[in-house]
Amino acid sequence: MSVPFRRRRLATVALASVAVLFAATACSKDNKSSDDKSDGPITLVVDVFGDQGFGYDELYKQYEADHTNIKIQERGKGLGLGDYNTRLTQQITAGSGAGDVVALEEGTIVQFYAQTDKFVNLADYGANDLKGNFLPWKWEQGTTPDGTVLGLGTDVGSMALCYRSDLFKGAGLPTDRDEVGALWPTWDGFIEAGQKFAAADKKHKFVDSATNFFNVVLMQKAGDGTGYTYYDKSNKLVIGENPDIKAAYDLTTKMISAGLSNNLQSWSNEWNAGFKNGTFATIACPAWMTGVIKGNAGDSAAGKWDIAKAPGSGGNWGGSFLAVPKSSKHAKEAAELAKFLTSAQGQVEAFKKVGNLPSSPQALTDPAVADSANDYFSNAPTGKIFAAGASELKPVYLGPKNNAVRTEVENTLRAVEQGKSAEDQWQAALKNGAAAGK
Repeated sequence: MSVPFRRRRLATVALASVAVLFAATACSKDNKSSDDKSDGPITLVVDVFGDQGFGYDELYKQYEADHTNIKIQERGKGLGLGDYNTRLTQQITAGSGAGDVVALEEGTIVQFYAQTDKFVNLADYGANDLKGNFLPWKWEQGTTPDGTVLGLGTDVGSMALCYRSDLFKGAGLPTDRDEVGALWPTWDGFIEAGQKFAAADKKHKFVDSATNFFNVVLMQKAGDGTGYTYYDKSNKLVIGENPDIKAAYDLTTKMISAGLSNNLQSWSNEWNAGFKNGTFATIACPAWMTGVIKGNAGDSAAGKWDIAKAPGSGGNWGGSFLAVPKSSKHAKEAAELAKFLTSAQGQVEAFKKVGNLPSSPQALTDPAVADSANDYFSNAPTGKIFAAGASELKPVYLGPKNNAVRTEVENTLRAVEQGKSAEDQWQAALKNGAAAGK
């Protein structure tokens, strides 16, 4: 799950959350709970992130029933990615406090390539035999250049657009998902549709935030173009040299100048409330976002949302991996649990629970995924929309400090939303992004 880029809180909340959680884990005696006795069950701690978690509750119950010597404790549900990654980075560096199994998001896994000595090589526990259970590019992302299997893939973020059909109807736009997708064969077409919406509806905004728009466009353009964003594949910082970044930035500021953004910071309380209050009509929608929308918008919005094809060539946003830190006192058992959770069965269950699209080819063709429809989203055929193109997704390389650079770029786009000069803020993005990426 991504996510994305997936999941930040406000800075003050982030600091408080990290402080409290880090203190709590520091007191956990290397993750052994009070009932971990030599002759008792083993407690395995699984660290995840995101408002909806990873959808593993039923899988935990099944695993515990099949392994009576194992108890599973999950931490982190509801925690934003930025907070989670700060905590995890501290724990991995310190060599203590991390879970027995930890989630690594696609935008952060590369930063841990240089710390493989802090992680178990899952190949030592048979992971290489499972290579065919994952999309080839997903397997490659979880494997370091020296061949260490750092993480096993959970989900991918196949891209679509989610929209409020009731708001579209009120603005005189089509509501049928195929007709809606035909409105925007390109991102320029998407902006044009937004301008028609804005002319007819003065109460609601067309998109949730400029930063989400920017990152989706960037990932798509990079997938079709250079194959990377802020760092090239040799880990050279190229924020001012990669044309895909400037192209995505220009499209985003064009959208802002057209007055289409609701100016919300993703993962903030205001953004969450925007779903509940129905203040915007569209959002870039990887598979995992369906769970976020449902969780935030609530039952009252069921049937008001639908899903259409994304402009351009789709793309990928988000997706995670499960890894085992060497600080785990139960590495073998943790590795077995990670293998189970990322199995085809595990990925199908997570899809059914929170909408996370599998990275397993076997799971993608399972009828529970391929033939699925989502009642909340007007019975949209999510299997066809999301799963059909997953095997053709073009991976984008994200460098070691991707999230830090991205945060600085996003800050400048929020400044443009507040009325600052787009050109001045682009220069600030180059300067601040370069400083963050060093």
